[in-house]
Amino acid sequence: MTARLDYYNIAPDMLKQMLALDAAARGGTLERELVELVKLRASQINGCAYCLHMHSRDARAGGMDQTRLDLLPAWRESSLYSPRERAALAWTEALTLLAQTGAPDEDYAGIAEHFDEAERVQLSMLICTINAWNRLAVGFRSEHPKGTSKADAA
Repeated sequence: MTARLDYYNIAPDMLKQMLALDAAARGGTLERELVELVKLRASQINGCAYCLHMHSRDARAGGMDQTRLDLLPAWRESSLYSPRERAALAWTEALTLLAQTGAPDEDYAGIAEHFDEAERVQLSMLICTINAWNRLAVGFRSEHPKGTSKADAA
């Protein structure tokens, strides 16, 4: 697979705006581990190898348990995720797969139970932002960093 465009250098002003949105979405009160789970789950759904590599590395650097990372695609069947994380992951899937899900009331009720209003906005903006990054990376075929391994990323 060949990269299509280097959007970082072609549209630096737009990139700056995306980076500002990303910083704002991460700048609230959500727990770091929850943020990484959301980013990883959206990136898994969207098939963004570049983003999966980056967010897996960040999650490990932040001390996330490898088993939780490994079981993330099967979070519904695993007991390793808290009710708050489960609500966030369900909302992540609902917004990432919006055309299929329609963002069901059940999933919104889950985040309303576990997140206050400001956190719900932050969570939703975080999901929208990671989906935008995934679409840029996949659409323009950002390449997975070469020559890196688990040991390199640790």
